[in-house]
Amino acid sequence: MKRFYKNFFLRQRLFFILAGLVIAFVISFFFTRWLDYIIFAFYCLIGLTIIDTLSLYLNKSGVIALRAVPDKLSNSDDNPVQIKVTNQYTFPIHIRVIDELPIQFQKRDFEIKGFLKNGNSTDYTYTVRPVDRGEYYYGGLNIHVHTILGLVSRRYVFNQEVMIPCYPSFLQMRKYELMAFSNRLIDFGMKKIRRIGHTMEFEQIKEYVNGDDVRNINWKASAKRSQLMVNQYQDEKAQPVYSVIDKGRVMKMPFEGLKLVDYALNATLVISNIALKKGDKAGMFSFSNKVDNQVMAQKKASQMNLILETLFNLDTDFKESDFSRLYIDIKRSITQRSLLLLYTNFETLDALYRQLPYLQAIAKNHLLVVIFFENTELRELTDKEATTTQEIFDKTIAQKFAYEKKLIVNELNKFGIQTILTEPQHLTINTINKYLEIKARGLL
Repeated sequence: MKRFYKNFFLRQRLFFILAGLVIAFVISFFFTRWLDYIIFAFYCLIGLTIIDTLSLYLNKSGVIALRAVPDKLSNSDDNPVQIKVTNQYTFPIHIRVIDELPIQFQKRDFEIKGFLKNGNSTDYTYTVRPVDRGEYYYGGLNIHVHTILGLVSRRYVFNQEVMIPCYPSFLQMRKYELMAFSNRLIDFGMKKIRRIGHTMEFEQIKEYVNGDDVRNINWKASAKRSQLMVNQYQDEKAQPVYSVIDKGRVMKMPFEGLKLVDYALNATLVISNIALKKGDKAGMFSFSNKVDNQVMAQKKASQMNLILETLFNLDTDFKESDFSRLYIDIKRSITQRSLLLLYTNFETLDALYRQLPYLQAIAKNHLLVVIFFENTELRELTDKEATTTQEIFDKTIAQKFAYEKKLIVNELNKFGIQTILTEPQHLTINTINKYLEIKARGLL
């Protein structure tokens, strides 16, 4: 009986009808000839309510519902969740699905309404977009059912509690992997890179076709076959590629719900996967006041899973990043010349000058690419027309900071350090472009 009261609900429609009857009873004191009709309507309402209640509760399992969720969520992406509802009543029903979403989504008004014929099933699909990595706990699945009369509602509660981990964006990883190997990156801004010299590995001798570089013609093979033959080269393989993630306070800044460090983690996952597919060795580590989360560059089958699990719990702290510790650790642990993709952020030249000696020292033995972010909010201020004194002041300061970002790029380039100044949402594609450019030019 306790469970009955817990899942039994009087519909709003019933309250409106009762309110109408109460008003009719009051009016009947003045028009007594209506009283018999009103009493008859009242008993009809009671009868219909009893019939409606029995219709819903005589069948112990009138509705079956099941939630299908991914094994893991992809951060910053739309992840589909499917709910399947089956009507086992002998009559059509109206349903209202209330899913208890994880607290991170902060959505308390989620519901799906639908209509189901008797014996039918239907699938409802919605998407969730997480912006924080970690563990997401789903609660129960609540299905509210009522008949066409709509006087009474019955609630079914299904124990669908589950924990789903949220990882860096593996959906982006798969998307960019497909694009990188189907030559579709040009649709996203990838430019053709002119190859300089022959710094690549020899692969095979093949017949000449239009478009092949005439400098690669193998004259001895051509003489033997009596037709033009060319040497075919491929990018050098087994080169170490490290993603170095600054997790200090400068990477805490949010952009479209994601922290800068989350953009760096997504890009790390993508570039590591592409590097491995290209035959290189991928690794990563993070640093703030010390260096940790280190995964040495390898190209074994389990490397991507190891990187993914390492990125899962990586987050920023409010500590000052120690580039001297970074230099010492790189010098001690990475002996082979490697490509280092350093994800950090510099807002002023003074911030760069404090770390520049260490960046120069790292760049002596490795190919260092410093990746930092444009402040898109400043761009809104610089593009906005200023009309008041305060707006002119704000615009001037914004232009100063935007100009300093360009000076930082020039300063790094002056010392032979590669740079990427990018908007956060374009970080991944710009990092891929830089990696493919470096491979094409044989700079590593």
